[in-house]
Amino acid sequence: MTAAVEDTPQNRARAWRNLAVLMTAQGLIGAQISMVFITAGLAGAMIAPSRCLATLPISMVTLGSALSARFLSGFMARHGRRAGFTLACIIAAIGAAIAFIGLQTASFVLFTAGCTLIGAYMSAQGFHRFAAADTAPEALQPRMISLVQAGGLFSALAGPIMARTTAESSALPFAMTFAAIIVLNMIGPLLYALLRIPVLPQASHSAAAPRGRSLRELLRTPEIAVAMICAMVAYALMNLVMTSTPLAMVGCGYDTGDAANVVSAHIVAMFAPAFFTGHLITRFGARRVVAAGLLILAVAGGVALTGVELDRFYLALILLGVGWNFGIIGATAMLTAAHRPEERGRIQGVNDAVVFGGVFLASLSSGGLMGCAGGTAQAGWSAVNMAMVPFLILAGSALIWLTLRPRETR
Repeated sequence: MTAAVEDTPQNRARAWRNLAVLMTAQGLIGAQISMVFITAGLAGAMIAPSRCLATLPISMVTLGSALSARFLSGFMARHGRRAGFTLACIIAAIGAAIAFIGLQTASFVLFTAGCTLIGAYMSAQGFHRFAAADTAPEALQPRMISLVQAGGLFSALAGPIMARTTAESSALPFAMTFAAIIVLNMIGPLLYALLRIPVLPQASHSAAAPRGRSLRELLRTPEIAVAMICAMVAYALMNLVMTSTPLAMVGCGYDTGDAANVVSAHIVAMFAPAFFTGHLITRFGARRVVAAGLLILAVAGGVALTGVELDRFYLALILLGVGWNFGIIGATAMLTAAHRPEERGRIQGVNDAVVFGGVFLASLSSGGLMGCAGGTAQAGWSAVNMAMVPFLILAGSALIWLTLRPRETR
């Protein structure tokens, strides 16, 4: 397992304390992610040189997250989770300030560069699920991984409300949204100061310290490879569809408020199941939960293809959120069960780099599919959802292969 922590009342109390801090951060500081995803595409369409580039700022958030993952993982291994999360907030605050200036000057390049730096916080938030398990006894780890995601329920409510409130609160649309993101990131260091997580074992340079397997050996471990594939597909497909949703809805005649409400329902669906996903993993196993998540993602795509009525958008995005929840939490549980304490920083950083690299490509494709496929918003929306099929087949096939491997080779 990820951590060999003795199951004592003291360790359990520390784990629950850290969980409370991480859930609060997930809900409060994490609200900026939904704010960016709701507004950046619309702001991009306002100042982009081509409508095919409208979602590029959102894509660059995910690229920034992918590029930050290995650096932040290594930084946390050397200096601890608290220092890594604090650094990410500082970088994201600078990014939000640059994006604000980009909007003020109608510079698409500056706006996109600022969004890229905001991706550092998105990457750091991805490590919340691993940090929640760091100080937890083995029996608690699936619940901790699941419950920390539940903190996103607050961001599901607060993020869209803040986006709607700030989007038109100044003469320049969306400028105050990014001003609010600066404030959120300034709160981050104060909150993370409450964490009590020791520096990871691999930070030790002692000759006697365990080194663990090499990165190549870890990546060749079937359980790790399949967990990474499933996490990447679940996260990338969720992002592909969610990124397209505001543009698709506005293009089909709905207003920004409708789009924000649908995205809000989607984010609630992403995090609400986290209160029981850990129990499902304990009872049925991580692989079955991941398989259920992939199936739900497929159903979400099918619903989206049946029409562009408002209720179809709601149902498709709610199913998309639940599918993501099962897929990402189940895959995280698979990954944490497949590596040792001294290997955490090495494999967790690569995992999130791969995951967010896939999310970046999906987000980038989203803008092209929505803006350049078929010429109408409905045609673009259909193209986005059809694009899910090959990736679901890839992840499903990998999971089936892992399950059917001969017992003696596992």
